[in-house]
Amino acid sequence: MSSPPSSTLPPELPVEVYRSHWRPACEERAFMLHAVGIGSQVVASGELWSLVVLSPTAAAAISHLRGYERENPPKRRMLARPEQMHRRAWIGPVMYVSVLVLVAWLAGHRAFASNWLAAGVLDTAVVRGGEYWRTVTALTLHFDVAHLLSNLGFGAFFGWLAAQLLGPGVAFGGAVAAAALANALNVSVQPASHVSAGASTVVFSLLGLLAAYAWRRRADSGERWAYRWAPLIAGVFLLGFTGVGGENTDVLAHLTGFITGAATGWWLGRLSQIPRPGVQWLVGLGALAAIAGAWWAALVPGA
Repeated sequence: MSSPPSSTLPPELPVEVYRSHWRPACEERAFMLHAVGIGSQVVASGELWSLVVLSPTAAAAISHLRGYERENPPKRRMLARPEQMHRRAWIGPVMYVSVLVLVAWLAGHRAFASNWLAAGVLDTAVVRGGEYWRTVTALTLHFDVAHLLSNLGFGAFFGWLAAQLLGPGVAFGGAVAAAALANALNVSVQPASHVSAGASTVVFSLLGLLAAYAWRRRADSGERWAYRWAPLIAGVFLLGFTGVGGENTDVLAHLTGFITGAATGWWLGRLSQIPRPGVQWLVGLGALAAIAGAWWAALVPGA
């Protein structure tokens, strides 16, 4: 007695039909597919989220998703929904804290038989004489432990917020670039005798970045002006409340940091989604390389 031939029907395998850095975007489309009778599931896929369906329904799901995209342009959805959050935002503050602590330790131990403070401080006259790398090295130096701890705390907090919105590499790199530019602007208007150092310029660059980014994302939302302008107003208030006190405070560095950070945040606010991991690595490692290169120029004669 023989058995009947086995079925040759293809197995029902899961097929990815959509992916995003933002889980709610996948859930939004899953709800739409459910409404038309197509089952789906949202699953984690590395740094991304994926929407998967069974293979027999994949073609219909893709067709419905294309129609949904045509009816809901990305810009309108982006402005109307909550921000996506990067799942590994903690990497940004870790990079920031690691750089400051490492430089503080090396400077304290006079590594490579060098006076790190003298070599890297933002000395206006010396920078104007051609040592432009000091606009970067000065961001990593501090005059005392209290100065360092204050910038570690505020910088890590604002950096974590920025990394949630932009990704750790882009947030870190954007803040370093904005702060270095702020130091260059500061040097251009300060007297030749002016000397400063500290990551507070990075802190206020991050504050400006966050304020302008949020403002840019709300600018075309159609909401009341108070809702649209609230982030920028709050940022300016914090700048005034925290950035002008203290006998030795470099107020102009804080102001230029906020301005360059705001310009960076406004530009980055045009992005429709968080940059991909490859971009995060490229920008983050590029910023670390820029800091290392600046210190190489500062410590190695004739570099």
